[in-house]
Amino acid sequence: MKRTKDGTRLMVAASEHDADMLYATKFWAPDPFIFLQRNGKRTLVLSDLEIDRARKQADADEFVSFNKLEREVQGKATKAPPYEKVLSYFLRKRGVRSTVVPASFPLGYAREIAAHKIRLTATNGLFWPERETKSDREIQMMSRALRITEAGLARGVEVLKASKFGPGRKLRWAGKILTSEILRAEIDSAILRAGGTPNGTIVAGGDQACDPHERGFGPLYANSLIILDVFPRDAKTGYFGDLTRTVLRGRAREPQRQLWEAVKAGQALALKRIKAGVDGADIHKAIQDFFAKRGYRTEVRKGRQVGFFHGTGHGLGLEIHEYPRLQKVTLKDRQVLTVEPGLYYPGIGGARQEDVVVVTKSRGWKLSRFPKQLEI
Repeated sequence: MKRTKDGTRLMVAASEHDADMLYATKFWAPDPFIFLQRNGKRTLVLSDLEIDRARKQADADEFVSFNKLEREVQGKATKAPPYEKVLSYFLRKRGVRSTVVPASFPLGYAREIAAHKIRLTATNGLFWPERETKSDREIQMMSRALRITEAGLARGVEVLKASKFGPGRKLRWAGKILTSEILRAEIDSAILRAGGTPNGTIVAGGDQACDPHERGFGPLYANSLIILDVFPRDAKTGYFGDLTRTVLRGRAREPQRQLWEAVKAGQALALKRIKAGVDGADIHKAIQDFFAKRGYRTEVRKGRQVGFFHGTGHGLGLEIHEYPRLQKVTLKDRQVLTVEPGLYYPGIGGARQEDVVVVTKSRGWKLSRFPKQLEI
């Protein structure tokens, strides 16, 4: 990562939506604010609405009122100045001549700052490289996020177990047809009660599950594979959990059982190989080869992808998909990754198993605990 000579770093973002800002400040805010790190000192520029709360909660050395700066720029004008004018004024007032910004830094802000001869350098990679590996404290917070995730999964399984078989194999629960939407609401409600924020929970049955990011809709059916992919955020810390289980209410046909067993075995193969220094691409290829030997080729059939056509896993933390992609790096000690192979064949259905591991020098330490069971 390129750095300016004095190590000055600048972000302007809402920490509720920007993981780098939340990582740096440990402060939740719905609107953009200014972060400036210079000579090791961290300054936050916030509205008067947020500044007192930030003084109590944020990890920073200095707190500056944006409203005060805004009044200084406005002077006797009747109209308040644009945000970028205040930002540029603040940097000039602090004597900043050059700074590193994230690659996603807003273009309008960058143009205004550059017009005042302040040089911006965008990072070529991670803004905070230390986010790639996790501290003991972060691992504890991610474990908590996974307990929240498991509470959601447990509720999903509980409702499916309580469902009955109705006409046309449609599942019924609480006196009505059980749909993906109803089951998702039950899972998400359990997440909220456990202290999490739901985030696009997937409940996809039958051929719907053959599109891995299809959230699912309509009735759920007996004797059909159902993918439950649950990835909430801990409302307290901002860290994500991410787990997937594939279940079936009723009795599995042999092709369904074989598909499910192949995915479970493929994931177990990957989990055994994970440790620092291993090339993630080798793990990914080993799973592909394993599936192919079992007769599950990855190819295009009738115009659509079938088999194992997505990545083996991804980084997890303050973002649901954060650096690195498992299959694109050599694994490092203390990375936290998902491991989630899947197979998808219309007519049989989709199956995916996903767990979360911490990479160590000797093995992958699994943080998730939720059991794997096909028939419920």
